Amino acid sequence: MLLFKTGTMPVTAATDFSEFQRGMKDSVPMLLGIIPFALVLGATAVQKNFSLLEVPLLTGLNFAGGSEFAILQVWTSPANLLLLMFITFLVNSRHLLMGASLAPYLKHLPNRKVLPALFFMVDESWALSLADAQKKQAQLGYRAAFSMPYYAGLCFCLYLMWVGFTTLGAMTGPVLGDINRFGFDMAFPAVFLVLLRGMWRGFTAARPWLVSLICAALAYLYLPAGWYVPVGALSGIASAFYFTREDAA
Repeated sequence: MLLFKTGTMPVTAATDFSEFQRGMKDSVPMLLGIIPFALVLGATAVQKNFSLLEVPLLTGLNFAGGSEFAILQVWTSPANLLLLMFITFLVNSRHLLMGASLAPYLKHLPNRKVLPALFFMVDESWALSLADAQKKQAQLGYRAAFSMPYYAGLCFCLYLMWVGFTTLGAMTGPVLGDINRFGFDMAFPAVFLVLLRGMWRGFTAARPWLVSLICAALAYLYLPAGWYVPVGALSGIASAFYFTREDAA
């Protein structure tokens, strides 16, 4: 139950549903970019011989679009499980930092609430909920600034749309053929550009992004298919550690 005070008026569980609705409403602009991307992923998975049952299992149990696309890039039959696990870990390793940034807002909550919430954390829900909490932090403090119902509203829509439309993409992909020709593959980069714009803190903080981008682009041009993913992830992580230590020196 959400409970905090605004002035002298207590705000109780009666506001939980309105917060949930607010999260659903704020997710709509993100869905406009996610839905086309989900269709592309579903269609791509079918081209890799995934069944209509395996596609929602992939997207529902992993729920991380970047790593799902990455493993499809290097998917073979039979699958190289160690390579797939390694790439998934590298691409999703950013979640370690994302989760750490939420720790001050969630540490007072029991694990039975926090752990399921973190399962549904993706870039969009993390960015929007963190920005929302940061706006209210000065007034309410860490414990009340993060709205779990708002976060749940975001995750509810993002999860249902992702799993649903990846499955729809798997169903319609064989009929439509290469749906990238409709420009759907540009939708997700557009969403990330919007998120990055909201998180922009200047060029100094963005240096690891630039290093990761350059290394990934070079790997895409000169290395075998799929290797740009781990190269970009590792170079970004390494440069973040390097620049952090350099700035602290």
